[in-house]
Amino acid sequence: MNVHILADSASDLPIEFFEESSVTFLPLSVEIDGKQLEDQKEIKPKEIYDSMRSGTVVKTSQISPSLFKDVFTDLAKKGVPSLYVCFSSELSGTYQTAMMIRNEVIEDFPEFELSIIDSKCASLGCGLAVKYAVDLAGSGKSLSEIETAVKAYCKKVEHIFTVDNLEYLARGGRISKASAFVGGLLNIKPLLHVEDGKLIPLEKVRGRKKVFRRIIDIMKDRGVNLENQTIAISHGDDEEAANEMKALIQEAFSPKEIYVNLVGAVIGAHSGPGTLAIFFLNDEE
Repeated sequence: MNVHILADSASDLPIEFFEESSVTFLPLSVEIDGKQLEDQKEIKPKEIYDSMRSGTVVKTSQISPSLFKDVFTDLAKKGVPSLYVCFSSELSGTYQTAMMIRNEVIEDFPEFELSIIDSKCASLGCGLAVKYAVDLAGSGKSLSEIETAVKAYCKKVEHIFTVDNLEYLARGGRISKASAFVGGLLNIKPLLHVEDGKLIPLEKVRGRKKVFRRIIDIMKDRGVNLENQTIAISHGDDEEAANEMKALIQEAFSPKEIYVNLVGAVIGAHSGPGTLAIFFLNDEE
């Protein structure tokens, strides 16, 4: 691989992917009971969901500047052209910190080529972009070619997701506590999407079955060439819901691949157990 790829834990790809693909893993952190723990390395998503179910409030923090400095400096010394596909700047300060440290390292190593992409994506939306970058690097594309292609790809990624319990979004200030209470009483499931990197409410649907059907309708409306795509599903420790959604997508579109994984600890800390997210492209590659 001529170009080295980096990604953070908010891409929600399993740690095995990073090891097998030789992609540098950059963990964001979660804080439980005053302890700071690195996502995937020191705490697994399942532990976060179990803690949240028991009422524990989980906080999150971006990647530390010192970790960026160590990783970027090491790559600069090796002279490896590198590309970091980063979690949306609208949902975390990670991108801004990465750019600041990149500029510091470039001052010391002016020949070092490091591109950082603000994916404006989250969870497996970002994960799909990382996988795409790895494929391009594996085929021998240059850093500038990969950067251009991945930026275009990120603009096409649709995020459609729902949460099982509105309380967790209320805790994070995404919706009002009153809305969460009333929504819970009425069994209302919000549908949300990501627009220019921001989390935006789309509509409210009553009941899980109707939500699933509505997601399929949105995919029909927004997706292009879905039968030739890899569609991703991430879930907040609800394998049953993920498998149900997978079967509906398979029946409706027969895609090339359906990739399923847990929503990681950092994003899961805000969306909560029972989150279900679907990612696909709104345009042909």
